[in-house]
Amino acid sequence: MVGRLGSRELSAVAIADMWVFSTLILGIGLVMGIDPVVSQAHGAGRHEEASRALRHGLLVALIAAPPLAMLWWWTGPILALAGQDPDLLPLASAYARAQIFSIAPFLLFTAMRGYLQGCGRMLPPLLAVAAANLLNLWLNWVLIFGHWGFEARGVRGAALATGLTRCFLAIALGLLLWRPARPTRGCVATGLLRVLRLGRTTALQLGLEVWGFAAITSLAGLLRGPAVAAHVIVLKIASFTFMVPLGISVAASTRVGHLLGAQRPADAQRSAWIAFAMGGAVMALSAVCMLLFRRELASAFTADAAVVAAATAIFPIAGAFQVFDGAQVIGGGVLRGMGVPRPAALFNLVGYYLCALPLAYWLGFGLDLGLAGLWWGICCGLGLIALLLLAYMRWRGPATAAGGVNPRW
Repeated sequence: MVGRLGSRELSAVAIADMWVFSTLILGIGLVMGIDPVVSQAHGAGRHEEASRALRHGLLVALIAAPPLAMLWWWTGPILALAGQDPDLLPLASAYARAQIFSIAPFLLFTAMRGYLQGCGRMLPPLLAVAAANLLNLWLNWVLIFGHWGFEARGVRGAALATGLTRCFLAIALGLLLWRPARPTRGCVATGLLRVLRLGRTTALQLGLEVWGFAAITSLAGLLRGPAVAAHVIVLKIASFTFMVPLGISVAASTRVGHLLGAQRPADAQRSAWIAFAMGGAVMALSAVCMLLFRRELASAFTADAAVVAAATAIFPIAGAFQVFDGAQVIGGGVLRGMGVPRPAALFNLVGYYLCALPLAYWLGFGLDLGLAGLWWGICCGLGLIALLLLAYMRWRGPATAAGGVNPRW
């Protein structure tokens, strides 16, 4: 919908989203420290321990929100330091600041979703998110363009719609899970530190991935012209297809956690390989669709011929890394189910920062391949990460796990 306002607005939202998500992912990762605790406790029948983990996750969410709010408030100066187009900074800053109020609600929702996921109850979050998408669609239409007597707020309207939708998600799951507080056994500090130990590594793993793509977006911003808008169009489509293996990753994380909690490591290993196969098949289909319908996909975002042409040229490259992208997210989910997110963090460090980004810069600017060079760089980095995760899964996968959740290698 923002694309209908013009390429300037689309580019401004693109770089703001880059900063918003690359910081929000830290809070999400911290809260996701409860995921292996809940899933393994549920698999072992320790339901009170799973409930305590939820409370610890909610507390972590509230602790993480204020620092993230400060980072979003300084979006303009930070993007200026990153060398982004000065003409886009006022809109980008307004977009980020307008949704600060939704940080804490979204992190609380993440904790509640993680608890339900770990207990194998995915229908309530699914229904909440489905309703939230419809609400977000309506709010965008009303607040961006000005309908039903509301003022047309443009980019700020898009931010408000996003923020209100996040609040809806937290309220929906909160009403489902709310119950009067009961006295609990065990030291709160010990449980909280356990979640934070797992969460900090998960936050690092997810952050390294998101920051890698954010860096590519920053490099695309240096190209000026239609490159930023074309980049964000292809990235949004790739992110959309990524949701399917991400869902498989969530299922794999939960299933592996349940089976390890039940002391069935061989079955957990089998579940991991099934998840990899499912993800590979789905992403191969996504790659074919990107290749066949690349012009139609680009045209759905904008009528700007230059932007459509630039995006159309990039879609085949995005299709090339679909299978790699699916494998890496599923591998990360399996490791989180095992309670060992550190290898995935290390592989992301190597794949994105020692391979993808240097190669992308060399191809994009050294060989003057432009946006295509940036995408080939990220494609190679994702391929390396996928291979490392598959090798690790072969030699140190769930079949070798024992002893419950511990932040170890």
